[in-house]
Amino acid sequence: MSEALISIRSRIAAASLAAGRPADAVQLVAVSKLQPWDHIAPVFDGGQRVFGENRVQEAKERWAQHRGQIELRLIGPLQTNKARDAVAFFDVIETLDREKLARVLADEIQAQGKAPRLYVQVNTGEEPQKAGIIPAEADAFVAACRETYGLNVEGLMCIPPADEDPAPHFRMLADIAARNGVAKLSMGMSDDFEVAVACGATSVRVGSALFGSR
Repeated sequence: MSEALISIRSRIAAASLAAGRPADAVQLVAVSKLQPWDHIAPVFDGGQRVFGENRVQEAKERWAQHRGQIELRLIGPLQTNKARDAVAFFDVIETLDREKLARVLADEIQAQGKAPRLYVQVNTGEEPQKAGIIPAEADAFVAACRETYGLNVEGLMCIPPADEDPAPHFRMLADIAARNGVAKLSMGMSDDFEVAVACGATSVRVGSALFGSR
């Protein structure tokens, strides 16, 4: 088994216990985007079965032969013209971030009779270069997803600004989730996942700490 996988799992469990949560409260999403298979194989062989990918086509090429064995999450921006493939191929889409995409996903879910679990991406730092709903509009967007488009919003996701303390951003996301009755929080990456666990993350997205640099 990958030593990095053992280490990351141990750190997640320890952070969960330190926060007064069960050791298994937080799911590890292994971010396999852009990684060569020889980096992924030891983690896969070690029993990791939840993976995150940034691009639909790349994910299809990498995971088609293993598709029935894993849970696959789209964690990168989704263009509306890729929505059909994303609905067909992914179990979870974590980057629902605009009304046009909500409408297209609703249409595809109805057409395919298959509904990936959906997370709304919130741009907690209101960074212009990043995707995501700004916090002030998050409540209304979650309501529109549910009431206008009939979508089941399972969770929220964020990527805090790289040069700021992530904790206030994680707490903000948790607050938005709580007041909207959203159960899941995808937050925390290689450099800050233990902070995210302390703030209530239900899944963390770890790439470089697990696979090494690309």
